[in-house]
Amino acid sequence: MVFARIAALLKHTTGVDAESIGAGSVQRAVRKRLAAQGVTDLEAYWEQLCASEFELQELIEAIVIPETWFFRDSEAFAALVRVVREEWLAKHVEGTLRVLSLPCSTGEEPFSMAMALLESGVPPTRFHIDAVDISTRAIAWAERGIYGKNSFRTKDLRFRDRYFQPVERGHRLSEAVRRQVSFRSGNLLSADGLHGAHDYDVIFCRNVLIYFDRATQCRAIDILGRLMTPSGLLFVGPSETGLLLDQGFVSAGIPLAFAFRQAGASAPQRRAGPTPAAAVVAAQPVAAKQPQPKPAAANQTGSATQHWIDEARHFANEGKLVEALTCCELNMHGEPASAEVFHLVGLLHDAAGRVREAAEHYRKALYLDPRHPEALVHLAVALQKDGDARGAQRLFERANRQSSAGERKAGGWRE
Repeated sequence: MVFARIAALLKHTTGVDAESIGAGSVQRAVRKRLAAQGVTDLEAYWEQLCASEFELQELIEAIVIPETWFFRDSEAFAALVRVVREEWLAKHVEGTLRVLSLPCSTGEEPFSMAMALLESGVPPTRFHIDAVDISTRAIAWAERGIYGKNSFRTKDLRFRDRYFQPVERGHRLSEAVRRQVSFRSGNLLSADGLHGAHDYDVIFCRNVLIYFDRATQCRAIDILGRLMTPSGLLFVGPSETGLLLDQGFVSAGIPLAFAFRQAGASAPQRRAGPTPAAAVVAAQPVAAKQPQPKPAAANQTGSATQHWIDEARHFANEGKLVEALTCCELNMHGEPASAEVFHLVGLLHDAAGRVREAAEHYRKALYLDPRHPEALVHLAVALQKDGDARGAQRLFERANRQSSAGERKAGGWRE
């Protein structure tokens, strides 16, 4: 069957397993390219695909749908700031911190790194970020540096006031941030695509391994390990933590950041005290040593709810998962149901290895917000881990359709 051959070619080229995104997604992308080429014979298109690198790239572009925004998963950026300030700068009185964002999509992740580091006082001369993605369109968009409302989904948008200027159809990122990041097209699984890349102190490779089959996951993790310094830090998505543990990595001990080091790597002792402030990424630390229910009089205030959510995240970032869950349990009852809260509790269970409990809370989040992008993907991976491959595939397809619909609603490739 031609579709099966095309799926195999895409897997060989990109590593993406058609089953993880849904065979229907691949077929829709192929039909889109058939229409664009004015071709009706699927066999003729297959021959064209094998002969033309340009057409293969066009098909890849049709399958790869950017789904990202600034400061997505804020704990990872807060952890980056803490590790750089408390460990790397203390150990390196000179030199440049090397950071890699792979895949970088349309640039929101590497630019979030740059803003977080600059905001925390790290001198711009002390770090540089390489950003790599297989999508040439995504790279072109990132280099343009103009973003629409779809890229600003966090509640706290003070970073936008500091680092962006309003322009027609969006906001333009300041040159001070843009010069910290270098973009290029490349493929994690291609040695040529990452030629010259090595010795990274920090790598963000989040929410991509889940789309590979087991053999490709192992290959990708091996490549990532070779790109890192001996004490380097690798950030992955919450549903990818088990993969790293199985491949000789150890947790860096920063829950909800999902950061890992290679086994045997030693990190400097962290100083006692709270994470250095990076107002654009981290919740303010709280003074309480144990979880406390909020005052009854404050039950109806959004600020009180946010306070205990921040407190739970603070406990989690200190590695205190029990205290974080206790904080949620003490304060959730009587609250208006919130998809974000259920998603947070799901993440805490995921971090503790309780897959079924995590899945239950992701389902509750999706009941309240059926379009919650993180809960969709995290529940899909939880079902995969629990042996429900068909249910996982349906959720991956749903997430993929949702991203495609978002593009169409935006009136173009990206809003």
